[in-house]
Amino acid sequence: MQRPWLAQYPEGVPAEIPADRPGSLVELINDAFARYADRTAYVCLGKSMTFAQTAKLSSAVAVWLQGLGLPRGARVAIMMPNVLQYMVCATAILRAGYVVVNVNPLYTPRELTHQLVDSGAQAIFILENFATTLQKVLPQTQVEHIVVTSMGDLLGGLKGAVVNLVVRHVKKMVPPYSLPKAIPFKQVLQAGAGKTPTLPDTRPDDTAFLQYTGGTTGLAKGAILTHDNIISNILQNALWSVPLFGQAGTGAQLTTVSALPLYHIFALTGCGMYGIYAGMRNLLIPNPRDIPAFIKALRETPVNIFPAVNTLFNALVNHPEFSKVDMSGLKLSLGGGMAIQKAVAEKWKAATGCHVLEAYGLSETSPGATINPVTSTEYNGTIGLPIPSTEVAILGEDDQPVPIGQPGEIAIRGPQVMPGYWNMPDETAKVMTPDGFFKTGDIGIMDEQGYTRIVDRKKDMILVSGFNVYPNEIEGLVAQHPGVLEVAAVGVPDEHSGEVVKLFVVKKDPNLTEAELKQYCHDNLTGYKRPRHIEFRDELPKTNVGKILRRALRDEPAKEQRKAA
Repeated sequence: MQRPWLAQYPEGVPAEIPADRPGSLVELINDAFARYADRTAYVCLGKSMTFAQTAKLSSAVAVWLQGLGLPRGARVAIMMPNVLQYMVCATAILRAGYVVVNVNPLYTPRELTHQLVDSGAQAIFILENFATTLQKVLPQTQVEHIVVTSMGDLLGGLKGAVVNLVVRHVKKMVPPYSLPKAIPFKQVLQAGAGKTPTLPDTRPDDTAFLQYTGGTTGLAKGAILTHDNIISNILQNALWSVPLFGQAGTGAQLTTVSALPLYHIFALTGCGMYGIYAGMRNLLIPNPRDIPAFIKALRETPVNIFPAVNTLFNALVNHPEFSKVDMSGLKLSLGGGMAIQKAVAEKWKAATGCHVLEAYGLSETSPGATINPVTSTEYNGTIGLPIPSTEVAILGEDDQPVPIGQPGEIAIRGPQVMPGYWNMPDETAKVMTPDGFFKTGDIGIMDEQGYTRIVDRKKDMILVSGFNVYPNEIEGLVAQHPGVLEVAAVGVPDEHSGEVVKLFVVKKDPNLTEAELKQYCHDNLTGYKRPRHIEFRDELPKTNVGKILRRALRDEPAKEQRKAA
């Protein structure tokens, strides 16, 4: 196929990643732990940990895991936010030869049951704050081994004790639970202390992670991500960054921030695994919704790389204390997970001097697929170019490529694309073409240079009297109104036109009125795109990653009708 994007690659970025690459994440992790031993690997709640210290703790956990006698390829779950224990456990599971199952710690019992049963996880590492949820579902799962950790376990004696006291008794963040078979995390560390795990026979196509999709379209599906999928994406990220940072791991140590949860694919690969490969210092933020605490951490540990979603960039630039953070060292702001709105991008650049580089990917693509060149200096509203060894096709309804400039479904092929969904061959068949392209469900347009612009997801498209209306366009415009903080656009039923646009808006200016906003839309949008209804809210429903849940807003009228009936 034609690859017009290659002509746009900055100098120093190759078209392909090397064929000679690490054979497994075990090899990559062990090499990085040795190479960067003396560097600081993680900073969390004021506590620093070197790569050597991480390696020692990870080895202890891996030895304990191997002593359980689990079969090759056994699934081991992690259910915790961004704390030091997360990276210790994730690397330990891989180094022991097992598969990491990332679990959202805020899952409801129903969601947790589905993921543990579907994955067949036999062991779990869990933060005590969420143990009560596990207790409710444990009898329905195959989990035999439970390790419970607390916020302060790796923060050191006095500091750890104080943090645990505050979490348990002051903030009361640990609901009562009873898990008689559970083992304390510190006991696991003692059991494997000073020992080296047996090197597993891990192959490139072995599963490394079961990464469950958000589940906003139904039951969450487990994307099978192999060792080579993740390694490929790490190398793709590293090569793409060469014009900005040089070869990964060389020069001064870089600091990245993990504000997005590490159990989510964006942070898992882009911060966690890439950070290990490149020897970065990683600032872990356990709760990014606590903006004052987040800002305090940024003031104490300045960062060079800032991956985030639109809502997080927006929340920070609108907080008065953010102006006190020294962002002079910031070299790369990476936006993904949802569309970056122009208004937010402009505010972020004004506040930090660093523009937001928009990227695109999914759980099924490990996640990176397209990124704007790191040499770009302005927001351009596109998701960038396909990264090395990656092909992007825009497909029509017949799964054949459409002409340049025409909208169609974005499809991706490359070494980072999953082999399929866990135990769901039918679902895999729906999204994979015979020639290996993954169909994303996102509608995009590619220009002659190879830049792609997303116009929306298939299912979010609003049909007004036969005209397609894309929520991203409406939201992007309304977000530029000075009185608007956040906005979501959805389609609601209408007896005349089938559907009409409805806006849900969080005000920045308390004096903003519906009439004023409707006039603004009237002035900037053609008739069928103008919102018929506007509802002001104090907040909008979001996923843990901060993505606004349009579906939850769209489904509300149906729920109200069911209640009335």
